[in-house]
Amino acid sequence: MKISEFTDDQSGQVIALWEKCGLTRGWNNPEKDIARKNSDQNGLFLIGQIDGVLMASIMIGYDGHRGSINFLAVDPDYARTGYGKILMAEAERFLLSVGCPKINFCVRTDNAKFIEFYQQLGYAIEPVYLLGKRLIKDD
Repeated sequence: MKISEFTDDQSGQVIALWEKCGLTRGWNNPEKDIARKNSDQNGLFLIGQIDGVLMASIMIGYDGHRGSINFLAVDPDYARTGYGKILMAEAERFLLSVGCPKINFCVRTDNAKFIEFYQQLGYAIEPVYLLGKRLIKDD
């Protein structure tokens, strides 16, 4: 897998990947999610390709206190091949390089099958509440 930074011309491929992986939701516009990440200077948006085919993505954020992961996606045709693990290792390397002490991220409760994947990488479910408030509707 070749890892590189996302470029705008890959938006359609990334959205198709997210849809194939079941990561999109009706209340989030993936085009707006991509545009917002592209305006963020505190992280990375990486994609993975095999033979020129986009088959993986990860958004990495850092707010000066904690790192975050969003839209880790690996095409189901490449499931259980270690590519998700490689992307998470890349995220950890980047976050360590900017002095990030800890990573926090969310896994939707309807995506529980991936909890085991993250636990195998050393992540643990923490005793916290996740609070949210939508400030902008993505109609």
